[in-house]
Amino acid sequence: MKKNLLILALVTIALFFTSCCQNDNANTNNEQKTMSTTMNDLLTRRSVRSYTDEVPPMEVIEEICKAGTYAPTGMNRQAPVIVAVTNKEVRDRLSKLNAAVFGPDNDMDPFYGAPVVLVVLADTTAARTWKEDGSLVMGNLLNAAHAKGLGSCWIHRAKEVFETEEGKAILKDAGIENENLVGIGNCILGYTAGDYPEAAPRKDNYIYMIK
Repeated sequence: MKKNLLILALVTIALFFTSCCQNDNANTNNEQKTMSTTMNDLLTRRSVRSYTDEVPPMEVIEEICKAGTYAPTGMNRQAPVIVAVTNKEVRDRLSKLNAAVFGPDNDMDPFYGAPVVLVVLADTTAARTWKEDGSLVMGNLLNAAHAKGLGSCWIHRAKEVFETEEGKAILKDAGIENENLVGIGNCILGYTAGDYPEAAPRKDNYIYMIK
């Protein structure tokens, strides 16, 4: 009897640990699946310039930002930083500052109505490749947004915006006080309004093969 109870206890313990391991593996696989970008994602991503005003779930935005942090950087010095703006008031301030680069009376919305702006800046003293590093982060953000079913677009003039006193004040209010940061770009994202854009034809001489 005691022997049978001992065997039963050992089997129960074994089943418990097997279940735990399977759950851990399932969680890991789910995370990898969530974060993965397929070749199809890379081939089908387009620049979107029309958005609804619905803000995507915060966990989705955080995942996209996480993807940005895994972009390669020169000597792994990780010069870039990402500032995720979901606050509408701050988003609208950035939009006005961006539009003002074209002229003081410009009232357009350079963010095309997108409710989220992921600003990428880079520390010019962290690595000689700070521009390239920031650009790679932007690429990861754009591809990750598409992989999560969101529209996105690279909007320029982040450099000019964060050279202004108001732009610097926005960073300071967010707890960022690094005078060496220079704007690389704005990754706008949100849910696409209307039809998804068609791809423009690729030029004939895009790729050269040296075999």
